[in-house]
Amino acid sequence: MENQDRTREKLARAIKEEMERAPLDKITVTQIVERAGVTRQTFYRNFQDKYDLVNWHFEQLAQRSFKQMGVSLTLREALIRKFQFLKGEGTFFTQAFRSRDHNSVVAYDYQCILEFYTGILQRKLGVEKLPQDIAFLLEMYCSASIEKTVEWVTTGMERPIPELVDLLIEAMPQRLQELLRELQGPVAEAAENVPGSSLE
Repeated sequence: MENQDRTREKLARAIKEEMERAPLDKITVTQIVERAGVTRQTFYRNFQDKYDLVNWHFEQLAQRSFKQMGVSLTLREALIRKFQFLKGEGTFFTQAFRSRDHNSVVAYDYQCILEFYTGILQRKLGVEKLPQDIAFLLEMYCSASIEKTVEWVTTGMERPIPELVDLLIEAMPQRLQELLRELQGPVAEAAENVPGSSLE
């Protein structure tokens, strides 16, 4: 697994270097493997395509930012960390968010945060499937949140991150805010491990 991670990191560095020179949609797998010094077979053992590679790199961001929400970070802290990560790799994510391939990081980000919030709400409500009204509000909010993220990344990231995060939280529908407002750090993780408890 460690060797596989090193190979994936090498491929991620290679595509990031290529994205300094060309849009993601114009980059080929051949260019990536030549820069990484690996074979095409090695690439396809690890990733379906270049978008899968970009999404894997994004997943590393998710694990260190908003997926820590309710574990070691509050909602606001997790979002701030996410946007700091995006800004720290500005060229990479600017190019990635400009691609609208069906397997793009935009679609992946949406699915990622939707599934994450859905899981939190299912546990909090003690249900296997969210009520239709809550699911609708969540889908609408996640979609709008991603669009604002894309806009921020692709237009120079000028708005200060704390201000952006506060606006995104403020824009969350009141019913979702009420359900998520108690995500205040390690308490949530502890609650998950207590039989019969919720995220309260």
